[in-house]
Amino acid sequence: MDIQWICAVIIILAWFCTGSSGHQTSVEPPRNLQIIDPGLLGHLYIEWQPPPSLLTLDQCTVKYKLKYRSTGDADWKVVFTKKLKYGDGFDLSKRTEAKVQTLLEGRCTNESEVKSGWTHATFQVPSQGDLESQIQDFHCVYYNWEHLTCTWQLGRLAPPGARYEFYYWYEGLDHAVQCDDYLQPHGRNTGCNLQNLRQAEYIDFNVCVNGSSASTRLRPSYFTFHLQNLVKPSPPEKLSVSISAYEEVDVEWSPPAGGTPPQCLDYEVQLTEHDGDADAAWASVSTQAETAFTFSQSNRSHVSCVRVRGKTNMFCADQGFWSEWTRECFYVSRKDEKQLFILIAVVLSFWPSL
Repeated sequence: MDIQWICAVIIILAWFCTGSSGHQTSVEPPRNLQIIDPGLLGHLYIEWQPPPSLLTLDQCTVKYKLKYRSTGDADWKVVFTKKLKYGDGFDLSKRTEAKVQTLLEGRCTNESEVKSGWTHATFQVPSQGDLESQIQDFHCVYYNWEHLTCTWQLGRLAPPGARYEFYYWYEGLDHAVQCDDYLQPHGRNTGCNLQNLRQAEYIDFNVCVNGSSASTRLRPSYFTFHLQNLVKPSPPEKLSVSISAYEEVDVEWSPPAGGTPPQCLDYEVQLTEHDGDADAAWASVSTQAETAFTFSQSNRSHVSCVRVRGKTNMFCADQGFWSEWTRECFYVSRKDEKQLFILIAVVLSFWPSL
C-alpha cells in the first residue's frame, strides 16, 4: 500500500513538472539601448531592440518599461509601451539617462508577470565654450496669443564680435528653423519676433540660442516651454462705469480684440477713492470670465478711479502674464447730494497692444 502511494505521488509530481515546464520564468533585458539626438534642439529619441529569446515565444504579451530623467531631476519619468522607440524633450545642457526592461505576461508565463533586468544608457552633448559666454536673462512673452517675442542679454564674457542666433523647433517642423526677425537695438541680436505659431500651441516649443565668434566658442543655451503658458493679453476694452446715488459703482468691459480666446480670460477689477491721493489703497476683486462687477462706494464725496486687467485662466493655461491696466481714471463730482441718481458712462480708450 505504501509503495502504491509513493508511486502515485511520483506520477503526480512528474505530471506537474511536465505540465509547467513550458511556462516562461525569466526573460532577457532589451538590447542596444540608445539615446539619439536628431538635431531638434532637445527632442531626443530613446530606442532599443527586443531580446533574442522573444523570437521563440508565443502566446505571450511583451511590453517594455522605460524610465528616463535629466541630471538633477528627483524623479524618473515612467512609460509602458509595446513599441521600441520613444521621444520626449530634454534639456541638452544636462546629462540624460534612461533604462528599459522587458515585461512578459500571458499563457507562456501562466498569467504572471515576468520582469527582466535593466538595460542602461546615457547621453550628453559635449560642452563647448565658456559658461560665462552663455546668454543671460532669457525671457519670452506670447503677446495676445498672436506673436512671440523672446529677448536676452549678451553673455558676460561674450567678445565684441560675438553673434548670437535663435533657432526653434516644434512637432510638425521637418527641422530646426532660424529666426528671421531679430531685435537689434545696438546692432547685435538680443531678441526674436515670431508670428503664426498656432500649430505650436499646447506642445513642446524647443529653443536654442547659440553663437559664433572669431576668437572663441560660445556656450549654447536650450529652453523648452509651452506657448499658452507665456500669454500676455492686451488690456480689456470699452470700459464703462455707472455710478448711482445709492453708493454703487457698476463696471463693465469687453474682452480685448485679437487672438486671445475670450473664454480663456479671468479679470482683476480695482477701485480706489483717493481724492487726489495717489498712494491710497485699492479695493481689488477677481472675476472668472465675467465682464461686469458692482462695487459699493463708501464715500460719495471722493473722486473715484476704476481699472481692469486680464490674464489667461486655469482652463486654458497653467500660468501666464497679466495684461496692462486699462487707462485710468474717471473723476466724479458730488455737488448735489439730493440728486437721486447720477449716471456716468465713461468709455476709456484701451491700452495700445504690445
